Amino acid sequence: MNGAIEGAGWAVLWQAWDMFLHFFLLSFMAVGGAMTVAPDMQRYLVAETGWLSPGDFNNAIALAQSAPGPNVIFIPLLGWQVAMQSTYVTTLTQTHAWMIWPIAIASALMVLFAIMLPSSLLTYKFASWANHRQEHLGIKAFKAGLTPVVIALLASTAWLIASQVPEAPVAWLPAAMSVATAIMVWRTRVHLLWLIGCGAAIGAMGWV
Repeated sequence: MNGAIEGAGWAVLWQAWDMFLHFFLLSFMAVGGAMTVAPDMQRYLVAETGWLSPGDFNNAIALAQSAPGPNVIFIPLLGWQVAMQSTYVTTLTQTHAWMIWPIAIASALMVLFAIMLPSSLLTYKFASWANHRQEHLGIKAFKAGLTPVVIALLASTAWLIASQVPEAPVAWLPAAMSVATAIMVWRTRVHLLWLIGCGAAIGAMGWV
């Protein structure tokens, strides 16, 4: 039994290590923040490995968006959920339930470190280098070219989340809400908290 318990603990940490490597590479592509690479995270965690359900993935993002602080907190939530919902956790709960929380916390911290470290270092180094070359044509072109890239990545994330709401009574409503919200953010000065509150109210009424 002890061997099985120990093996289950290492198996959960191996999942976290696999996530660490994947998120570490994604960090180099996270132009505009971690949210821009959410589609690939969903592909990896839901479609490829099956470690999370579409609902679990969406809930992590929704909680991070509604909670105070940076929305990057959905990353450790994903690591936490993968560890807590691992098939190996059943073995741990039999006699070593105390191991679950430390392993889940370790999983959350590993993926957060993976997504933050490379992008943070690159941003710091590039910002320091580019700050002294702001008038260079190449720097201006690079910054201008990033704008449509970030918009496209965020649009793909919004589409992904909206398309993964199977319980919505009206299939097109989540997508319509995403488009309406994007237009309001773009064309009005309505505070984001009002939009989040409206989304929460609509969800509470069971419309999505």
